Amino acid sequence: MTAQRPLSLRRVPKGELRVQFAALCYRVVGKKVQVCLITSRRRGRWILPKGWPMHKQTPAEAAAQEAWEEAGLTGKALDHCLGVFRTDKRAEEGSLPVLTMVYPVQVTAVHTKWPEKGERRRKWFRPKKAAKKLDDAALAAIVKGFDPKRLSHRLT
Repeated sequence: MTAQRPLSLRRVPKGELRVQFAALCYRVVGKKVQVCLITSRRRGRWILPKGWPMHKQTPAEAAAQEAWEEAGLTGKALDHCLGVFRTDKRAEEGSLPVLTMVYPVQVTAVHTKWPEKGERRRKWFRPKKAAKKLDDAALAAIVKGFDPKRLSHRLT
């Protein structure tokens, strides 16, 4: 695994930090690993599917739910955080600092219809190329360093 980069939390008042869970959706075609990126709704940037915690779901399950809703992908979510990165989410009252925890989702089905199909694009990339498409350096490092072989002993 890639070493976790230090988080920048300067000027974040206690109690103002939020958490989201992201899905690093992957598949292996031949011997080549591919990860799926989707576009954001507002600016069309390449991102991972991500969302807020959900009642009675583990972080990995919430990430897998976002993979379905935002990318039309289903599969096996592993309850193992690959890394954490910080972003700022636009809100009515300004900007909210958000820590996003990334969980791997081994894709078993790619659907042609899904809830947010009309709002986003999805595309498969090799991890290094996907990392170059991402704006956030910490997220790019997580994606670039991803190797599912390092997870194989954890998948059941």
